[in-house]
Amino acid sequence: MKRRGEKFVCMTSYDALFAGLCSKAGVEVLLVGDSLGMVLQGHDSTLPVTMEDMVYHMQCVKRGNQGALLMADLPFMAYSSPTQTLDNSARLMRAGAQIVKLEGGAWIAESTRLLTERGIPVCAHMGLTPQSVNRIGGFRVQGRDPAAAYTIIEEAKLLEEYGANMLLLECIPASLARTVSESVSIPVIGIGAGQDVDGQIMVLHDVLGISPITPRFVKNFLAESTSGIQGAIAAYVAAVKQRSFPGAEHCYK
Repeated sequence: MKRRGEKFVCMTSYDALFAGLCSKAGVEVLLVGDSLGMVLQGHDSTLPVTMEDMVYHMQCVKRGNQGALLMADLPFMAYSSPTQTLDNSARLMRAGAQIVKLEGGAWIAESTRLLTERGIPVCAHMGLTPQSVNRIGGFRVQGRDPAAAYTIIEEAKLLEEYGANMLLLECIPASLARTVSESVSIPVIGIGAGQDVDGQIMVLHDVLGISPITPRFVKNFLAESTSGIQGAIAAYVAAVKQRSFPGAEHCYK
């Protein structure tokens, strides 16, 4: 789809029912995200989420999935060593994941190589990395100064070289996301990263307008739906495919 210039649609999912609704509506990638810590468990960050949480929700989503690619987050401190990374990734794959997502830049390169050599596809998550919220000082746009932007570009290329199969960019300027997407051959997913990436992802609860926080890149598709939740999901899919979402109002300069 990247080679053909076609946009693909991603969304978080945490249970069997919504996995079925989203995949039937045309969502191509379902992410069992550690965002469940905030939207399901009531935490103020993703840090309290455990491997047991992720495995349980991955199993639920797998049962309801109707053909989407299943991605799972490795939660906070679940990939601090190569052995731990491999063991925990294997747990997610056994639970139903088809690709695992790790937050970080150059420091996850060796883990990325290890996983892909062992047959576990990897999505690298760069830009705003929620598991590092205490280090970066909150949920802030990343890559706005030249040095930070250069680092993101170079580390994206490095991670592709080390075997990353996909890249997710969160909360970075749209122009930087475009440069990264043009600099790598692997698919690039964006959230708060502008229009010029290969795929878009949103948290399910954001699409439905019921999240506890509403960042700039969020759009409530349920508010305009005439057919309830199913209509909202279908509208999100259509908006990404037709390139009407995200709009300029959802992007960072």
